[in-house]
Amino acid sequence: MCPVTPGPPCSQRWERTLNPLFDLTGRTALVTGASQGLGLTMAGALAGAGARVILNGRDPARLEAAAQGLRETGATVLIAAFDVTDGAAVRAAIDALEADGTAIDILVNNAGIQRRAPLQDFDHDDWHAVMRANVDSVFFVGQAVARHMIARGRGKIINIGSVQSELGRPTIAPYTASKGAVRNLTRGMCADWARFGIQVNAIGPGYFATPLNRALVEDAEFDAWLRKRTPAGRWGKLEDLHGAVVFLASDASDFVNGQTLYVDGGMTVVV
Repeated sequence: MCPVTPGPPCSQRWERTLNPLFDLTGRTALVTGASQGLGLTMAGALAGAGARVILNGRDPARLEAAAQGLRETGATVLIAAFDVTDGAAVRAAIDALEADGTAIDILVNNAGIQRRAPLQDFDHDDWHAVMRANVDSVFFVGQAVARHMIARGRGKIINIGSVQSELGRPTIAPYTASKGAVRNLTRGMCADWARFGIQVNAIGPGYFATPLNRALVEDAEFDAWLRKRTPAGRWGKLEDLHGAVVFLASDASDFVNGQTLYVDGGMTVVV
């Protein structure tokens, strides 16, 4: 029975609606590195807010499997298989999408890799691989998409950094360097593109239980350290990123630019 309280009828009070500021209906989002993990979950969050999503990766079969999973939830999903570390391939792929009428309103630069070794022993080829995947890709895809956003006078770019944009740990110095670069490249993109109506921000995830972190999740000693080190006392869950990515992709963040939003359970603010 409806409680007797002032206000609209009970059926109206309890009806859940999406605030228009967060509604992405009619917009198209490209998410790189989206066949699994954080990329796929962020694509799902954007689709849940109404966006059509384009999943990017290098393996068409894996992309199609991921896309099918999202389509089963009612999402509209396309795939675009190209190598984000190849500048020419990136520009050709983005220009082809735009020429076919697929205007990209939202870009999530998520693709990235990790390599671990003591810095004094770190292989030079691995160093360059990390920089290509984690920094070059953000520049290549961001630039290719921004050229079209500039012509339209609007757009949202979300770069995926890390708590390692702020913090260092043994054996991952190149990754830390790359994610620090993403943080400042986000600021640089803002400096150049904000005047064209483009908002460029970053998300800095903490430690999430994903394939990228499998070795750490399965390390009992590290797991115990992580839970103690993080004020929230746990690993991040994939759904913890949903609100952040929808906020930065939506009209709700129209005057937020050049910022990094850390989704880390408080790790970066305590010692």
